[in-house]
Amino acid sequence: MSIISKDISKAVALLKADKLVAIPTETVYGLAGNIYSEKAIKSIFETKKRPFFNPLIVHIASVKQLEDIVSHVPEKAKLLAKAFWPGAMTLVLKKQSIIPDLITAGKDTVAVRVPNHPITLKLLKQLPFPLAAPSANPFGSISPTKPEHVARYFKNDIDQVLDGGVCSNGIESTIIGFENDELIIYRLGALAIEDIEAVVGKVTIKNSKEISPDAPGMLDRHYAPSTQTFLTDTILEEIKKHIGKRIGILVFKSDLKQPTITTQIILSKDGDMAEAASKLYDAMHDLDHQNLDVIIAERFPDFGLGKSINDRLQRATFSS
Repeated sequence: MSIISKDISKAVALLKADKLVAIPTETVYGLAGNIYSEKAIKSIFETKKRPFFNPLIVHIASVKQLEDIVSHVPEKAKLLAKAFWPGAMTLVLKKQSIIPDLITAGKDTVAVRVPNHPITLKLLKQLPFPLAAPSANPFGSISPTKPEHVARYFKNDIDQVLDGGVCSNGIESTIIGFENDELIIYRLGALAIEDIEAVVGKVTIKNSKEISPDAPGMLDRHYAPSTQTFLTDTILEEIKKHIGKRIGILVFKSDLKQPTITTQIILSKDGDMAEAASKLYDAMHDLDHQNLDVIIAERFPDFGLGKSINDRLQRATFSS
């Protein structure tokens, strides 16, 4: 019997009983639990095999709940929340003392967002508590953008994947924090930097930290297939290094006519960055299950969502 179900009332009952439910968002599927249940939160870390030093994101139903979670909201954070929530933006702000240290990896800040998915917003409105929900995948592996991805990972470990279809954005939220009132991007994501800067002005990127990361997604190796993967600017040159192997190719828009390629996935024939981002993880899942020797990914133009896609590919690969 499949754990995939559209039954929101079942999800509510499971979450109230301190169980985990995989939930859909516009970015990726999250592995969700009650933020105030130590049992549920520990279960998230244990099920994902996620290190406890890596903080979780709190999901709330509306911006009105923000004051329950954080102790101070800077003016620029208010502008960003008004512009982009519900949506693919996470804010890291000073936490209220009620927020468990387990959620925040002992830090005095908490990551929070209002997801933009009708099913999960409906779910959150029926719960008396917010949800912590990191991506619903084993730690370090490819994030899930379809309920089937989650079921493949966790079919024996969780009771329900709440079916919300395919995630529309396809990569995680952009995470923004504040250091001395300066805006810091801790994780590149589905909200492009250019869109953020249009609202609040210049931001600084600080998106790599192996020890005590300020936010999820800052570790150098992450979002990775089990198949050895390379990221390159010169894809034809990289192919020559792997002659005789089963090669999978992941490209932006150009169709490579190379007889040595076993399989090829084009993310957007029209050169649409948003379409490419939405298909990225599903394509990586697909290639990772084709018994390939190597996956070779093409580096994207380094602007807009291309910058976020490159970030994910960089963390997934052995650079060339």
